[in-house]
Amino acid sequence: MKTLAIVGASGHGKVVADLAELCGFDVVFYDDAYPQKQNIEHWQVVGQFADLLNSKEDCKHAIVAIGNNQIRFNLSEQLLDSGFNLPVLIHPSAVVSQYAHINEGTVVFANAVINAFSQISRYCIINTATIVEHDCMLGDAVHLSPCVALAGGTKIGKLSWLGIGAVTKQLVEIDSNVTIGANSTVIKNIPANVVAIGSPAVIKKHQ
Repeated sequence: MKTLAIVGASGHGKVVADLAELCGFDVVFYDDAYPQKQNIEHWQVVGQFADLLNSKEDCKHAIVAIGNNQIRFNLSEQLLDSGFNLPVLIHPSAVVSQYAHINEGTVVFANAVINAFSQISRYCIINTATIVEHDCMLGDAVHLSPCVALAGGTKIGKLSWLGIGAVTKQLVEIDSNVTIGANSTVIKNIPANVVAIGSPAVIKKHQ
């Protein structure tokens, strides 16, 4: 059985580890809190991120399980540059169209739906019971929280995060590095580097 190194021994790391085992991997964790942190639940933390970069001959498969989009992007890029394989992990209960495309380092959790001709870029989190309808496009390191629903043709720029229960109108474009609040409804385009909240979502501040 192949071993998967998971970067980030946190709550999100736990669900990624569970998913990885369902996908046929053995799991070890790397976290910069090591050696103070040596376990997360029953899984072993065996070193820091720098240790992983120096161990690719022993473990060729890795994934970053950190919710912060920028950190996840940066560490994933370092892993790729160091020659690691970043698999796509898809829960057995997820429904993914044969015509959808999902790129490396992305995780798709239980009961998610990704419909035809959607394109999911690298290092994304498609969380529990999320719906990505037809022809959606997600940039690198996008995080869709549980129960997000994207209507057809939605486009989301890199490093953006949609909170739990957020929904979009069809053909809406959300630019890069945007935070959409929980249970918000996006009915018009949102520019880059802002926080938008509400139904309909309105910009509250820049970030």
